Amino acid sequence: MSDGISDDAEDVVGVLTERIEEHFGMGMEQLKAAVSAKPNANPAATDVVKWHGLLVQAQSVLGRAEVDLLAALEAQPSEVDDPTMGLAHRVNAAVTARDGRALVVRWLLDPDAPGKKDLAAERLARLRPRTGPAVPTSAPQRSGGAPAPASVSRAGGFTR
Repeated sequence: MSDGISDDAEDVVGVLTERIEEHFGMGMEQLKAAVSAKPNANPAATDVVKWHGLLVQAQSVLGRAEVDLLAALEAQPSEVDDPTMGLAHRVNAAVTARDGRALVVRWLLDPDAPGKKDLAAERLARLRPRTGPAVPTSAPQRSGGAPAPASVSRAGGFTR
């Protein structure tokens, strides 16, 4: 990205795209086509393709914001005006969005990422049929010598 502020910004998308392609053993376009044809066949691939698309979109927004900011800065006198500061804030927001989406893609690709093991166990638990009710459905049996539960009288005291 020669017009932008950070030349390594596109590398974020490029590096993650390479990792996705290595992970799934196919090119990104082929993976997108496979997910489009059968979105339910591999939920992990579907999630990665979705978030990769969001990452590419965020990178595009960032690129445009950087170009706009550079143009405004080149046309600025010595002090930066409010509209130009607004463009700088737009660039910061775009970087945050892009980096957040990159983190999601990295998390999706890492089988040992924090929370993944718990998530996998939770998914397995949802797939396994229950063998009985989750909560007891009958009142517990009371032994003959157990006192009756206390109740509240109208006067506000406890009675037995």
